[in-house]
Amino acid sequence: MSDAADPPDLLSRPLVPVASEEDAVDTCRAAFPRIAAVGGRPVVVHIIEKAGGAPDKASVEQRETVAEAAFDAVRDCAADHGLDVETKISYGRDVAGTIIEAADDIDASAIVFRPRGGSWLLDLLTGDVRDALVTESDRPVVVLPDADTEGGR
Repeated sequence: MSDAADPPDLLSRPLVPVASEEDAVDTCRAAFPRIAAVGGRPVVVHIIEKAGGAPDKASVEQRETVAEAAFDAVRDCAADHGLDVETKISYGRDVAGTIIEAADDIDASAIVFRPRGGSWLLDLLTGDVRDALVTESDRPVVVLPDADTEGGR
């Protein structure tokens, strides 16, 4: 017998980072059924990377428009699963560090994401973020499979 309270479920208050509208759809299709199954309340974050003194690749307004399109897709998917979802834009020079800070800010139960497929170059670039999340986060990191490939589909 234990007097300690049960630990919270990994998916009770997850932080779910998304990069674009397409990524939001794919990530939410993989994550939201699992989060809904445990009655979780996800917070979806989009990171706007700042160049740190160098010219940004696109204006902040353009990047915020991308974030809002991603959030629209998130809200549609959340409604399909009966989830109450929060959305948040965070700004920072280090994507992984900014995701970890956002998780701290909301006291996330875990950071939940789906790796992005693509070329070896894209994997090399995004792999740094993935690896940093796994090695630098002080909370669990849940890496989900692609919703379309689960169970041999």
